[in-house]
Amino acid sequence: MRISIRQQLSVYLLVATLWSLLPFCSGAGFFITNGSLTWYPPARPLKKEIESLVTGNTKNDGVYSILSQSNVIDPNTGKACLALDDSTLGKSPPFPFMQRKSNYRKALVVVMPQLGDSDSFEYAEVLRHAMPDLEAANIALRIIGIGNAKSAQMFSLYTGIPLENLRVDPTGSIHQKLDLHRGPNWDVPSWLPQEALEWFAENVCANDNEKIPAKEVVRAWMNYAAMSAGIASQGTIREILRGFFGDKSAPERIHPEETIRAGPITVKGTSDFQIGPIKYRNFWNQQEGCLRPLELASVRLRSMMEVLTKFDHYVPDQRFLDWRGATFLLDENSCEKNGRPLYKHHDRGPFGYSESMSRPLSFLSNYIGMERARNPIGLKDPEFLYD
Repeated sequence: MRISIRQQLSVYLLVATLWSLLPFCSGAGFFITNGSLTWYPPARPLKKEIESLVTGNTKNDGVYSILSQSNVIDPNTGKACLALDDSTLGKSPPFPFMQRKSNYRKALVVVMPQLGDSDSFEYAEVLRHAMPDLEAANIALRIIGIGNAKSAQMFSLYTGIPLENLRVDPTGSIHQKLDLHRGPNWDVPSWLPQEALEWFAENVCANDNEKIPAKEVVRAWMNYAAMSAGIASQGTIREILRGFFGDKSAPERIHPEETIRAGPITVKGTSDFQIGPIKYRNFWNQQEGCLRPLELASVRLRSMMEVLTKFDHYVPDQRFLDWRGATFLLDENSCEKNGRPLYKHHDRGPFGYSESMSRPLSFLSNYIGMERARNPIGLKDPEFLYD
């Protein structure tokens, strides 16, 4: 069935609207009503937090000390271990946490939100393609996400990140110690009845664990919904729009022959779409060499559907849904007292896992080469020549 360009645009806008609302509709509709935000305590000021990230005057200067003394779970064994330990990261001097038999001289430590978060899936795809380059540059990779052994195993299977590179923090304790971002940090109004909180946590948030306090679940969803709507979340709305409308300065994300299926939606490359019985070809189907409209949104839709169909496994404890992540590149100087990472970035909201979202690994250009750092997936790129 052939449809006109006007009809294509209508379908596109409908899908874009529904897709953008899905991640936070369960929270935003309940908490932000009647055009009023005055029911909640004022959002925590971001000025000092942003200034401290720029100047480096934060508690995170001792990031190695925090990571090397924090317990996490090794999903291979299900047992507790240190976030940075001798078993995976490599060699001895000058690293106190590295084994003698390895050649690693640096460590890329990525602290992710929930492993079931869209940011975690999207970032993992880029990191997976860069792993051979990191290995060649003697950079060890350690990913620490909120979850349990089961969610780590599923995350590894879906993303291709080896399980030995993963660790899980069931309670987000590392995120708290590193003082990572948590949105506006609103609390649930005290006047809300407990019965309403329990109903919302069970029926809207799908929390069936009676041991988890309903108030804490609702609080996490409230702050996550606020960030998804752009509140105390720098760059989130801009990044969502970039996923829909494309980016002529960024490389492609979907191979022309790749097929993405998410419920009733099927996308082949970025040209052929099917929504239920409706099939059509986008009017930008001849465009190539850059990030095209709906391309990144399709990648995010795919990961979102993966999570929604296995939500209890990927997000075993919803109390920590609102925590954001961080990225650190460590060398031997980072291990000294008050030593600082070679590079650090703190996420400031959903879809903010890098300071340069169009090219998330640009900070590694001096270590793995500019072309690989700026386009690790290796699809067509406006910055580089291609066949």
